[in-house]
Amino acid sequence: MVKAIIFDWGDTLMRDFKQYSGPMAYWEKVELIEGAEHLLKSLSQNYVLCVATNAGDSDTSLMIKALERGNIHHYFKYFFSSKDLGYSKPNPLFFKTIASYMNFAPQECMMIGNDYNKDIEGALSIGMKAIHFNETQSIVNNSKADYTVFKLKEIISILNS
Repeated sequence: MVKAIIFDWGDTLMRDFKQYSGPMAYWEKVELIEGAEHLLKSLSQNYVLCVATNAGDSDTSLMIKALERGNIHHYFKYFFSSKDLGYSKPNPLFFKTIASYMNFAPQECMMIGNDYNKDIEGALSIGMKAIHFNETQSIVNNSKADYTVFKLKEIISILNS
């Protein structure tokens, strides 16, 4: 049974604008992915939520600042960045460390992310469940994701079933 949901950050919760560089917390513009706030509000009632990112320009404190700008920071209990963890996705240690820190078995965690290789394969490699948020509808051969969605709002019905 899934008890904790781990969200990727860039292009899963907040738009990763390629024209900006440096930490998202300082970008001129930040934007939530369509449906992100509604999804987080719904899921936060029944699951422990966290954000886990490989963002090279942002440590955990800068990630929280960006999430505050999008007014979604309060939905999360935990925040993890590869800069602070010392491991990056898809390294299994990235996911094991997060599950352990939250006191959940990997099987009790679900990863939601847009990068199939980093987010999904990494999570699956240690026994987590995974939802591939494939907003761009890119082709993934032999996908092993538990679910694939094209809109964040689809996730609510999956987890409520």
